[in-house]
Amino acid sequence: MSPPTSAKPGLRALLNLGHTFGHAIEAEMGYGNWLHGEAVAAGMVMATRTSERLGQFSSAETQRIITLLTRAGLPVNGPREMSAQAYLPHMLRDKKVLAGEMRLILPLAIGKSEVRSGVSHELVLNAIADCQSA
Repeated sequence: MSPPTSAKPGLRALLNLGHTFGHAIEAEMGYGNWLHGEAVAAGMVMATRTSERLGQFSSAETQRIITLLTRAGLPVNGPREMSAQAYLPHMLRDKKVLAGEMRLILPLAIGKSEVRSGVSHELVLNAIADCQSA
């Protein structure tokens, strides 16, 4: 789904929340083994955990998102058989990568996201691990 060409850049960021992580799940697990929406739902939680670790999103808001996704019957954790390290090679091939640097869509508040670069791989791996052990 693409927003109208007149849409604000922030709308595109909001629509892409969870996709970088979700596409890594789809690629690693084999397309079709995880539905796109399921992978993106788990990716949304990983993005919120990343944003939490950066101090720009509250754990209470993350829990609110987890509750809503769970009520909708969507996964909030990545595949158990996929290590946190398995995400990075796929994420570094994402179309949003610029000059070899990951650009992540991260929430600032529910309904508001930003494109963020310069996030350390270690922080991203720890956020993914938070979701794997949950």
